[in-house]
Amino acid sequence: MRTLKFLLRKEFRQIFRNKSILPMIFVVPILQLLILPLAADYAIKNISLAVVDHDHSPYSQKLISKITSSGYFQLTGFCDSYKTAMNLVEKDEADLILEIPEGFEKNLIRESEQKLFVAANAINGTRANLGGVYLGSILRNFNSEVRMEWIPVTRFSPLATIEITSSNWYNPHLNYNYFMVPGILVILVTMMGGYMAALNIVKEKEIGTIEQINVTPIKKYHFILGKLIPFWVIGAMVFTVGMLVSWLVYGIVPLGSIALLYGYLAAYLLSVLGFGLLVSTYSETQQQAMSVAFFFVMIFNLMSGLYTPIESMPDWARMISHFIPVTYFVEVMRMIVLKGSEFHNIITHLVAILLIALVLNVWAILNYRKTSS
Repeated sequence: MRTLKFLLRKEFRQIFRNKSILPMIFVVPILQLLILPLAADYAIKNISLAVVDHDHSPYSQKLISKITSSGYFQLTGFCDSYKTAMNLVEKDEADLILEIPEGFEKNLIRESEQKLFVAANAINGTRANLGGVYLGSILRNFNSEVRMEWIPVTRFSPLATIEITSSNWYNPHLNYNYFMVPGILVILVTMMGGYMAALNIVKEKEIGTIEQINVTPIKKYHFILGKLIPFWVIGAMVFTVGMLVSWLVYGIVPLGSIALLYGYLAAYLLSVLGFGLLVSTYSETQQQAMSVAFFFVMIFNLMSGLYTPIESMPDWARMISHFIPVTYFVEVMRMIVLKGSEFHNIITHLVAILLIALVLNVWAILNYRKTSS
């Protein structure tokens, strides 16, 4: 215990002697939490729309006004032919084309039906898909309004009506930041803890102090704990700063227990720091450690369910996501912060992260013994 105390004192002095550490702990998380949620927003707006109106009737004008007033579309071209509209698509000035045929209003009134043509630029599949969905929804609403105009007004309506009232649980205003900010905070903690731990042992190798430590009677697990605990504290500090920014800037207040959140954070940091230390035991230079850590952190980010649902991934990707620690903490953050989940709701996530932490840290200890012998 006394040996561990001396190791921790040495590590804390060595860490905070570096003047770049404090800005990394306090400034970097603040800037990233202010910038990243603005970029990671799947609520696509300002979709460029080119309209080809062959009818020029009151109904076609009413439809165009309804589309442009929705807030999702901006009219970038009012063309006289489909070929002209396609030129705008080829110049990347339009994402969608809506062609209204001649006789649109006449056929709608006389025949009670009319077809419209919609073309989407599918180079950006997400934008094309959502733009088509938004436009289809507006067209259906317009169709409902037109049908309501044709229903004769009677004193007693013979038709039964069903009124639908919707309510959104956990995120009632559909604020996308509430969904993304907790997950982005997990990524920041992962990057800070993983990178800093990965560089630690390698730095000892590069400056030559690792050989001095190896000839001392210090136990291997004492050495790993001495490297792990300081960054565990720093990771908790980064998380605290991030939670304060989430509250002050985005108004996010956890519905669940703060103590439960920090309890899971403690287990999660053990897994992330174990990963960083494992990378460090395999690397000989800091550049090599950063490259390996960056490779895995990118996989963690993309396959953790932060940006895309795990359920929509292929079977092999879903299988891999179960072995990624970020997957569990992103889900737990959203469960506790947004849903107010309790301990019994996250018990499986806690067991999984503890098993991952155990495997990674034991692996790091064993591999360090192998390389230092």
